[in-house]
Amino acid sequence: MDDRNQLSPLLPEAVFRPAAVDTFTFANTSELGSDTDFIGHERALEAMRFGMEIRKQGFNLYLLGPAGAGKYTIARSFLEKQAATEPSSEEWCYVNNFESPDTPRALRLPPGRSAALRDDMARLVEELRSAIPSAFESENYRARKQAFEHEVKERQEKAFGDLVEGAQQQDIALVRTPTGIIMAPMRNGQVMNPQDFDQLPEAEHQKIETTIADLQKRVQEVLLQFPRWEQEGREKVRQLNDEVATFAVGHLMEELQKKYADLPAVGRFLDDVRMDVIEHVEEFLTPPDNPLAALMASSMPKGTAFFRRYFVNVLVERSGKAGAPVVHEDHPTYQNLIGHVEYSSNMGVLSTDFTLIQSGALHRANGGYLILDAYKLLTQPYAWDALKRSLRSEQIRLESLGEMLGLVSTVSLRPEPVPLTTKVVLVGERQLYYMLSSLDSDFHDLFKVAADFEEHLERSPEAEQLFARWIGSLARRDELLPLDKGAVGRVIEESSREAGDSQKMLTVRRTLRDLLQEGDHCAKKAGHAVMTADDVQQAIDARARRLDRIRERMLEETLRGTLLIDTEGLRVGQINGLSVMSLAGFSFGHPARITARVRLGRGEVIDIEREVELGGPIHSKGVLILSGFLGSRYAVDQPLSLHASLVFEQSYGGVEGDSASSAELYALLSALAELPIKQSLAVTGSVNQHGMIQPIGGVNEKIEGFFDLCKARGASHDPEDIHGVIIPQSNVRHLMLRRDVVDAVRAGQFRVYAIRTMDQGIELLTGIPAGERDASGKFPEGSVNQKVEARLLALARKRVELGSRPEQGSAS
Repeated sequence: MDDRNQLSPLLPEAVFRPAAVDTFTFANTSELGSDTDFIGHERALEAMRFGMEIRKQGFNLYLLGPAGAGKYTIARSFLEKQAATEPSSEEWCYVNNFESPDTPRALRLPPGRSAALRDDMARLVEELRSAIPSAFESENYRARKQAFEHEVKERQEKAFGDLVEGAQQQDIALVRTPTGIIMAPMRNGQVMNPQDFDQLPEAEHQKIETTIADLQKRVQEVLLQFPRWEQEGREKVRQLNDEVATFAVGHLMEELQKKYADLPAVGRFLDDVRMDVIEHVEEFLTPPDNPLAALMASSMPKGTAFFRRYFVNVLVERSGKAGAPVVHEDHPTYQNLIGHVEYSSNMGVLSTDFTLIQSGALHRANGGYLILDAYKLLTQPYAWDALKRSLRSEQIRLESLGEMLGLVSTVSLRPEPVPLTTKVVLVGERQLYYMLSSLDSDFHDLFKVAADFEEHLERSPEAEQLFARWIGSLARRDELLPLDKGAVGRVIEESSREAGDSQKMLTVRRTLRDLLQEGDHCAKKAGHAVMTADDVQQAIDARARRLDRIRERMLEETLRGTLLIDTEGLRVGQINGLSVMSLAGFSFGHPARITARVRLGRGEVIDIEREVELGGPIHSKGVLILSGFLGSRYAVDQPLSLHASLVFEQSYGGVEGDSASSAELYALLSALAELPIKQSLAVTGSVNQHGMIQPIGGVNEKIEGFFDLCKARGASHDPEDIHGVIIPQSNVRHLMLRRDVVDAVRAGQFRVYAIRTMDQGIELLTGIPAGERDASGKFPEGSVNQKVEARLLALARKRVELGSRPEQGSAS
């Protein structure tokens, strides 16, 4: 394409690419086939398949992409299909550790067995509380117990009788009283009274006292045997109790042992239960004697606190659920992730046990997949650290956050850790992924698989057919009216405009669903059976109407002359640049006046925006590039002897971006060459040091912003001075202008020029050839470049003449 063709305005076909509606073979989307959950995400889906297939530590997934791209919906659908083909994961329970109640034991059970074990143990406790008292109330038990008690009593009576008989043979009476055993001397079979005893000779006194002392020793020896005999009796009773309890428990426990014979861990638990029941059989026989204890016990669920030791706390149950679990935790706090221990309050006293352990998302997703929102996870205190710790250790270790931080000193439970085999899927935006990659050294070790979701789909007839099927799927899923061919085409065109590229379509699910739902509302309000292109267009217009108050106010102020923008005539050193503003998801373009002034100086191009700290670094970079361009083109063999100032007029906020650098260059060249610029044209595009025009963003909005102003003011008084916009050639593929702009282009009322070099742009703006150097290195006389060079040479000579006073000179 030669320069002459490049300077011609673009044709209507170049500023808007319509959808290939004529190629659609359906009347409306209700005729389309199977639902399509996602399109255009092949790279991300390949990564997800890889992440799910590899079963090595650290190969968890991070799904990154723009907000609203449907990452969670796609991940949930994809994971559920994959999980349905995998075996169901195991169940987990916590049971009492009878040796150390503070460290409950974790039981791993096959799917569907934990609930049965829980019910069986609850039923066992009830049966034991009935069977054990019945066994101990039997006649056989009572008779044997009484025999043991009678045996002890007989031994005691016989021993005491022997003492009495031996004492009588020595004329000493042995009498048992409530206060103890009393010994007294006897005479002729009768106890002597104290007066008779006192009248006895001293020798007989001593003999009786010696006899009594010997008897006391014998009595003491016999009495010391009584506790041992009682202990022997109690031991026999205890053995009898164990025998009866073993018999009462045995047949009940045997049934459970047989039922769970295939689960050794359950068998060991049942053995521990058997031993503990026998050891604490008295708890099954007597109710609490303390009224307060009875009151506290009655307030405990499922019986007294003691009998809870035999219960089973089902942490994760998979009964009736096929396939591996897919869990989405919407509120990933520390406790919701790894679980927690609850406390019960009884009479103002807090207590807990293993039955109050609650599961977390990691428990429920164990053996399957856990989906978490990365941003929500990182904003919850200690949740990210807890997740990393669990993934590194491959264990779910339930710890009290307060105890871990030293905030509380109470002793809590320390349950046995649960082995972790969960595949964690984080969903977040790209910026968060890159931040974690650079700031957290553990991140790449734990999340090795990145699934990057693409928000754009290459636009082709085949892709448009696929996009139509996706639109139909979303409409059916949300119970919306079907779309006819025109509506589908209009949605495709709008998605291409949202993508900012006529050759691509935006695949952000949230944006598309919002448009479909708003179009459905318009169609139903109009009484349509199917959604039409007019309904979609009405929804687009209504959305813009809701958000364009600022745009209207700025346009109004420009029309009233408050904001100074010329759209006709010629001005030296003045040009219309184009800016784009984004507010709450709504973008619109607005022209901005850029002016340049030059005078004698030391080669400085002053960016007033930067000097007052209103210009961003990228904008300042674009201005500095202008100095490089001027020096390399016009002042290779001489000093650049100008002082130029550039400014966005009536700019009261920050200015960022380099999309106005070409407009600033044109204004500067106009001021140097003293050539006026057409105000009927607006310019956008960045420029490099070689004078090449580079692409910019928001090209559609910028063009439409200038078009709206020109349309509001009406056609130029000069029929040859038609309104238009100059854009970079590389931005042509991005054009998806509004229909009214396209119609104006078609009618010749508005023009869009695409250029590659600044020379092409300056020719359009001034109507004078830019000029190229000839073989002798000179620009053609009267060309823009010749005038600029001549002005710079004059400034250089003036600077030499003035010597040390370069600040003197005239402004222009």
